[in-house]
Amino acid sequence: MYRNFSIVPKIMFGRGAFNQIADILNERRIGEGAYMVFVIDDVFTDAPLEARLPLENGDMLLRVNVEDEPKTKYIDELVEKIRAFNPKKPVGVIGIGGGSAMDIAKAVSLMLNNPGSSADYQGWDLIKNPAVYHMAIPTLAGTGAEISRTAILTGPEKKLGINSDYTLFDQIVLDPELLVGVPKDQWFYTGMDCYIHDVESLQGTFINEFSRAYGEKSLELCREVFLGEHEDKDDKLMMASYFGGMSIAYSQVGACHALSYGLSYVLGIHHGIGCCITFDYLEDIYPEGVAEFRRMMEKHDITLPRNLTKNMSEGDLEKMVTTALGLVPLWENCLGPDWRNIMTRERTLELYKRM
Repeated sequence: MYRNFSIVPKIMFGRGAFNQIADILNERRIGEGAYMVFVIDDVFTDAPLEARLPLENGDMLLRVNVEDEPKTKYIDELVEKIRAFNPKKPVGVIGIGGGSAMDIAKAVSLMLNNPGSSADYQGWDLIKNPAVYHMAIPTLAGTGAEISRTAILTGPEKKLGINSDYTLFDQIVLDPELLVGVPKDQWFYTGMDCYIHDVESLQGTFINEFSRAYGEKSLELCREVFLGEHEDKDDKLMMASYFGGMSIAYSQVGACHALSYGLSYVLGIHHGIGCCITFDYLEDIYPEGVAEFRRMMEKHDITLPRNLTKNMSEGDLEKMVTTALGLVPLWENCLGPDWRNIMTRERTLELYKRM
């Protein structure tokens, strides 16, 4: 009746926490030839952050490209690259970057211990073997990837996460100093992913006091960050992301995330901006949330892309509809057990055409 909920067991938070990563990893460097794989967004190539990584002899620096959202084929290629680097498994995989980089680290750590392709595990609780020890160091805040049991991947047939308790990180290090210098648009879109998590969780049919407690605090922090003026806004946003991820862990997201998956799968639109584009058309479902979201956009001078689907073929539009409606738990949370009679293919198609 109730899911036995798992959570990231070790969490470090605070400015300068990045400086303690070496101490944490040294506890794992046991045995001859023990090595780490540092999975880092290639935007940091030769940047000061990369130079601060506690690399030791034998460690692998794996720069990953996230211009496109992670694909199962890319995960499989990265796993083979690690095996070619060293036939022995690493004792740890460390993901440094935004949501996509963290999801790549999750997926790679899983696939080092599970046979086949990562596409075989897109779904719920399909992973059989625990992952290699893996740590997250977010440099963006909002996705909740650092705390979620999902590694979101685009496969040959669908966009769907590897959802498993084994996906959860063993350790996360939350250092607000790492958010300094993030471009405004990226900061906003990623932060809005968190805000939308909260709205969808709190207004969903799966809501319970566990999720409500985290969601309400996350929503409060998002309002302080995006509607107020606070010197410690980066600290607040990192905690909002954490609490927002927890709010959906025992409930679910909703219509916005389901529809954004369709945009991403067919058009390759990144998750954060995809959620913002989609949410702006959902005033019928989330009227108060959309109104507040628009105030946040106005305050930060954000303009969303329009007419994305104007020249799309009917076949591609139908593919988007199929992708979105295939996310059954999200729609059940949003609209209840009768959701299929409410969010019909025709209504979903009309929403996409408006975008």
